Amino acid sequence: MTQLVDHLAEMTGYRDRDVLDVTLVGALRDMVRPQCVAIFRAVGEGDQQRWLTRAHQRAEDPAPSGDPLWAELESLPLLDDHPLRADCFRQSEMRSCTVEGTLTTTCFPLTTDREIVGVLELQTGRVLTLEEQQLVGGILRVYRNFQGLLDYSERDTLTGLLNRKTFDDAFLRSTSALNQRQAEEQEPASGSERRHRPTSQPWLGVIDIDHFKSVNDTYGHLIGDEVLLLLSRLMRGCFRLHDQLYRFGGEEFVVLLRASSEADVQAAFERLRATVQSYAFPQVGHITISSGFTEVRAGDTPSGAFERADKAVYYAKQNGRNRVVSYQSLVAQGVFEEDRRESDVELF
Repeated sequence: MTQLVDHLAEMTGYRDRDVLDVTLVGALRDMVRPQCVAIFRAVGEGDQQRWLTRAHQRAEDPAPSGDPLWAELESLPLLDDHPLRADCFRQSEMRSCTVEGTLTTTCFPLTTDREIVGVLELQTGRVLTLEEQQLVGGILRVYRNFQGLLDYSERDTLTGLLNRKTFDDAFLRSTSALNQRQAEEQEPASGSERRHRPTSQPWLGVIDIDHFKSVNDTYGHLIGDEVLLLLSRLMRGCFRLHDQLYRFGGEEFVVLLRASSEADVQAAFERLRATVQSYAFPQVGHITISSGFTEVRAGDTPSGAFERADKAVYYAKQNGRNRVVSYQSLVAQGVFEEDRRESDVELF
């Protein structure tokens, strides 16, 4: 009992989802003694949903491992590549299978207050006892409740996207990684090391719904809220699994993403713009959005990068709306003049 209490205290002692998954895996490894324990999240949409490994640890491993959040979706296994895991996920029920009388795989659904998000998988040399199944189920209920508390503090209650108060920390983590990468690039490296160094960098985009006030005035705030909710779902479908999506309030949304070029970022926001324009929102019909984005620089501040992207949105709205505008392109065109001393801008 003391061991269980200690693990639960450790698991709920952090406010970081990555650490929470790692401590859950560690707790189950110590309590159940499986040959392997792992947490898999379902990412992507429709028949292209895939498994992202959040934490994976074998009995002999000193620490859990997992897929990087910036892994390309196409590189991950499809749900149906692992039938037992997929069945557990789709039915939201425990599933177990013994292969050739030696290794038993048992899957438990991972749920939140909103939906099922993944699967916990245990591989053991025997079938789990009823007491062990109840132990795992109890720990997962604590895990779910704590995830709910994190969602309440970190997520927008309407859309389920990340909220504004979580943005600064995520942004600073991105710039910290950028600073580290630039430092590494200045160090000498062999040809193979240079080829494998990541080339992607962080970008920040701001999205604003065109004429949203008229939607609220004409149809009421309940319909306006439905538009916001549906837009958030379209955003999830258009951006990748590791892109961080925020609702900043009202009709303003922010995306923090990684890409290797301005063209790739432009294409991502254009994909969302075209999707929103063609989507028929109930009662309202068709709406449009304006977006602006900027490259995140080493040493950037959250407010500085946001201001640049927001100026690009303002330019888009002043020049026809339903557009995607790059801040860097506007500087290159002479629309904005950048003050290199303080990274401020002035609009001519």
